[in-house]
Amino acid sequence: MQSSPTEQSSIYCPGCNELFRHDTASEGCPRCGVSLVPGGGSTAVCPTLLWKVGSGDLPHDPTLCSAEDREMRSLIGRELGIYQCESLLGRGGMGWVYLARHRDLERRCAVKILAPGLLAQDEGYLRRFLNEGRAAAALVHPNVVTTHAVGRHDNYHFLEMEFVAGRSLQDLIEAGPIPPIRAMVLTAQIAEGLAAAHRSDILHRDLKPDNILLTHRGIPKIGDFGLAKRVAADRAEGPHDELVGTPNFMAPELFAGQAVTPAADVYAMGVCLFLMLTRRLPYARSRLADLIEAVTNDPVPSVRELCPQVPLEMAECVGMLMAKAPANRPQNGTEALQLLEAVLGHLRDLESILQDALGSVPGIERRRRGEANEFIVALPDGRRQTVVVEQTGASAAERLLQIYSVCCPAEPHYLESALRLNSTVCHGALAVRDIDGKPHFVMIDTYPRSTVDPEEVRRSVMEIANHADAVECRLTDTDNN
Repeated sequence: MQSSPTEQSSIYCPGCNELFRHDTASEGCPRCGVSLVPGGGSTAVCPTLLWKVGSGDLPHDPTLCSAEDREMRSLIGRELGIYQCESLLGRGGMGWVYLARHRDLERRCAVKILAPGLLAQDEGYLRRFLNEGRAAAALVHPNVVTTHAVGRHDNYHFLEMEFVAGRSLQDLIEAGPIPPIRAMVLTAQIAEGLAAAHRSDILHRDLKPDNILLTHRGIPKIGDFGLAKRVAADRAEGPHDELVGTPNFMAPELFAGQAVTPAADVYAMGVCLFLMLTRRLPYARSRLADLIEAVTNDPVPSVRELCPQVPLEMAECVGMLMAKAPANRPQNGTEALQLLEAVLGHLRDLESILQDALGSVPGIERRRRGEANEFIVALPDGRRQTVVVEQTGASAAERLLQIYSVCCPAEPHYLESALRLNSTVCHGALAVRDIDGKPHFVMIDTYPRSTVDPEEVRRSVMEIANHADAVECRLTDTDNN
């Protein structure tokens, strides 16, 4: 039985900036869940919205059955220059995307054709389409969808892009929970692609899970660089007559009319991570004005309250990526990648690192004292030296692994000899630290907690033990530590 036009009408979500098929059983957005009104009253921006093509065709909505729609559908099965358009993949912010076969190279590709109607509305679309296509073509990175060519045929302007035969990150999120470590690894890989773009002075402006494709091996690739859609806000809601991007992923400063910077892309990536960890958007509102108010003024919801199994370091990372002030975020993809790698390094349990480093080394006895790990190392001539391994630093990005051993009290008459000994040390350094309220000479070494490996820990513990014992023997001729 064929559905009535009413049952197949569209529903518009201002936060997602997308039209969806409207299920008469629900008046909520199928993506973010907010209550909406069918029809949405925002058909003025329909040409720039994203239609998802699944098992069927584009939705049969009377508002979209235009001459242009029929024209673009008619390309399926036809040749467009050297491309054979096989099927329609979807409709994006600036055009229609087809699965095609390159006739000369005999390979599959994705061909994105600029919607003819956009040219009639604004000739600047063509300039942006071509400029951004050329810029993206210069960007070759494993985590970016490659743009192979920019061209024109029969008055159709197109981009030829790499065809990623997997699914989108949005599909992965909707399929079920993503383990926190997997979400962090995916975000770090996305940050690598973003960092490459920012180094080439390319901004994305519309980073979100729909624009991140996953290969069959699970490798994320960022697509649609610079081809940001336009969002028309209700003029009655305030001065935001035209915004660029998808509101649920837009940084607070963009709603204030500030220029787009790499830090805005970083914020959008933070929202993607939040969504992967919680399967919820941080701010979901049915009116654009309410969404803007929440993004601008409300604190970032607690990831750990929504998903208790998320480690503290990971929750801190989300907060850093989504900081309200752009100056408080990583400034670009490179800085964001460094933060993500640091947190991933912390997520490896310190216990497993110490076990791998020293668990099988003969002549080492271990004991715990609070949060510190003490290792008593057996040395030649029956001497012994205690080495302490502990974490320091409050935030994930600043945390260090500190390895040290007490040599002896820092008596004034030892100072000159200690300085001379320090100049001969090639691993670690001699320093003064208060132990039980009294100054002591300690031999110390530090490593970034995020990147330290078991071999570095093992070597450092052994060398610190030997150097600290040598200092103690030389200065005091005792073996008390």
